[in-house]
Amino acid sequence: MNAIGSYLESVFNKYFAVPVLDFGDVIEIILIAILFYYIFLWFRKSRAWSLLKGISFLVIIMVVAGLLNLSTIVWLINKTLSAGIIAVVIIFQPELRRALEELGKKNVIFKVLKFGGSSDEDQLDDHSIDEITRATLEMGKAKTGALIVIQQEHDLQQYVETGIRVDAKISSQLLINIFEKNTPLHDGAVIIEANRIKAATCYLPLSDSISLSKDLGTRHRAGLGISEVTDGIVIIVSEETGSISIAREGKLIRYADAAIIKKELRKTQVEQEEKKARRFWKGRDRIEETNSKSEKDANK
Repeated sequence: MNAIGSYLESVFNKYFAVPVLDFGDVIEIILIAILFYYIFLWFRKSRAWSLLKGISFLVIIMVVAGLLNLSTIVWLINKTLSAGIIAVVIIFQPELRRALEELGKKNVIFKVLKFGGSSDEDQLDDHSIDEITRATLEMGKAKTGALIVIQQEHDLQQYVETGIRVDAKISSQLLINIFEKNTPLHDGAVIIEANRIKAATCYLPLSDSISLSKDLGTRHRAGLGISEVTDGIVIIVSEETGSISIAREGKLIRYADAAIIKKELRKTQVEQEEKKARRFWKGRDRIEETNSKSEKDANK
């Protein structure tokens, strides 16, 4: 019996013993938690999010293959992941550089303290939707070419930096004036974040899709390209025909009218509200679980 007790005690001490934490350990845990939190946010706001989900899927397959003793599959996945780390650094070099640059900005401390909290101002409101729709229809009638990108979850800062900063409240008159022919800002894309026009004359990546109609030019290919690599909504006005197209998630909706434009833009409002509601109810559930646990402990 003494031998069994000693064995169980050694197993417990090895696997279940609670380590003794000092003040330095607590600070280290908090800093690492904040670091991982912001790494996760960076993944969510960049193209790396899809890559992270793919890597997670490969890891799950590797674990299952390991449990089933599928040595060939484990070897193949190990080789893929080891080469993938180098590929990630090369492919996402601009995003990694921008993330490091963010660390040097003065407002990084305030961002940490806010923990990336979002407010109602981060969401496109009805007034902005009406102004964007009005400007788009007016430019379509006048056959004024336009390319408007509306930011969602993914950060578009790298594309904002290629243009000229505007940082102005959304208005139909301003959008029409920006895209007016022979004006300094008409060439390139306008990027909208929340309810502000962040920049104009921005350069966007071109789509390599072979399914894109040959009668569509560079403006449509750029709008489709940015929708393939981010979750932004893109409104495109053809300079030749005045027709309006909407690009989202690598798909192009052609010959859009006012109803379709408002419908697509209001979808973003619903999606943002649903995300906020899910975060809210998750927080409520955690609070209720904590309260119920406290009540049970108090009744004992």
